[in-house]
Amino acid sequence: MTDETITLFRPTGSNELALIREMDFAGFPPRLPEQPIFYPVTNEAYASQIARDWNTKTGDGLGFVTRFAVKKSFLDGFERKVVGGAEHEEYWIPAEDLEAFNTNIIGKIEVIREFTPADREAAKAQTKSKEEA
Repeated sequence: MTDETITLFRPTGSNELALIREMDFAGFPPRLPEQPIFYPVTNEAYASQIARDWNTKTGDGLGFVTRFAVKKSFLDGFERKVVGGAEHEEYWIPAEDLEAFNTNIIGKIEVIREFTPADREAAKAQTKSKEEA
């Protein structure tokens, strides 16, 4: 019997994506000491918002959205957190559980979106235009 999976998303910058690539798109790199929690999110819109609005402000200015499937039986041990509006839902995976998280990924991590600073500025202008209307 195959285990049911849940599709999750992770916004990343170029540095984290390079580490994921080094892992053959089979897992996420260990957290840094100042990063005690790994935050995969539950929907593409939220991941895109982070990748576009935050990741494009650092490093080389690129933001990416990754998509991957994780065994539901593993995720059942973690609580979903809503950290803003209803669409801002994520799992909080303690850094010490990231290796186990990686072993529960089914298939490969795929890059499904890429953003640049121009995308961030366009989204900002669109929001401003809607507010003025």
